[in-house]
Formats: sequence, structure tokens, C-alpha cells
Amino acid sequence: MIGLLLSVVIFNIIAFKMNKRLTLTHIVQIWTFTIAVQMLFDLIIEFKFHSYWYFGMGVDWEGLIPRTVLLPPVNLIFLNLYPFGKSVKIKIAFIICFVVAILMYELATLLPEPWGYFHYGWWKIWYSALIDPILLCCLLGFYKWILWLEKKDRHKALPN
Repeated sequence: MIGLLLSVVIFNIIAFKMNKRLTLTHIVQIWTFTIAVQMLFDLIIEFKFHSYWYFGMGVDWEGLIPRTVLLPPVNLIFLNLYPFGKSVKIKIAFIICFVVAILMYELATLLPEPWGYFHYGWWKIWYSALIDPILLCCLLGFYKWILWLEKKDRHKALPN
């Protein structure tokens, strides 16, 4: 639990101190999107197939912490650092580096308590290595959709 609580504090401080790109509306939307996707993914992969779990198998109160206040700031950090407007090679390299960082953190969460809080069933780190880039691309798609919707609404809101 110590590792989780330290991570929550550190990632949230980093996410909010470094934020130069996201508006408060974006933050709320990304935060909500992250929780929804995480809960949907965990509902299937964790609870139905018992592939991994936080703290103990099944639903537990402690498991809400990583799902609600740890993962959203990581996504905010990703979006703030993402090299929008750069070449595809730079974007791919950034995603690969970010996934490597996520995988290193995931390995650290497997440490015994009080530092670790994550446990593998049949899950392997390589599954995360394959799925994380897809999830990050979904996050990028969602963020771009938010921007598109805002732009479309601005045009609608302008007086004639």
C-alpha cells in the first residue's frame, strides 16, 4: 500500500504541475474516460478471467485507488508530453518509450507488500506490452475527438 499511495501522490503532482496543454474540461473528460475504460477492461480481464488483480482477488475497496486516482494522472502526463505536430517516427518512439516506462512501473508493482499491490494470475508482462500501446492510441483518439467536438461546438455557438 505504501508504494501505491506514494505513486498516487507523485503522479498527481507531476500531472498537475506539468500541465500546459489540458483545460479543466479536458482533465475531467480524460479522468472519466480513463476510469470507464479501466473498469470495463478490468471487469472482463480481471474479474471474469482472473488474469491479474490489485491487492486480493475479487472486488475490494483498495482496488478503487489505482483505478480512480493513479491511472488518470498517468494519462494526463502522457497527453501533456505527447509530441503532437511531430513526425510519425517521433510519435511512435514516444509511445514506445512511454510503454517501457509503464512496464517498468508495472514490474515494480509486483513487489511484495507494502511496496507492491498488483498480482498476476495467468497474465504476463508481454500482454501489457502488446495492449498498452493500443490503449494509449485509444486515449489519443478520445482526446482528438474531444478537441474536434469543442471546435464544432465553438462554430455552433458563434452568433450570426
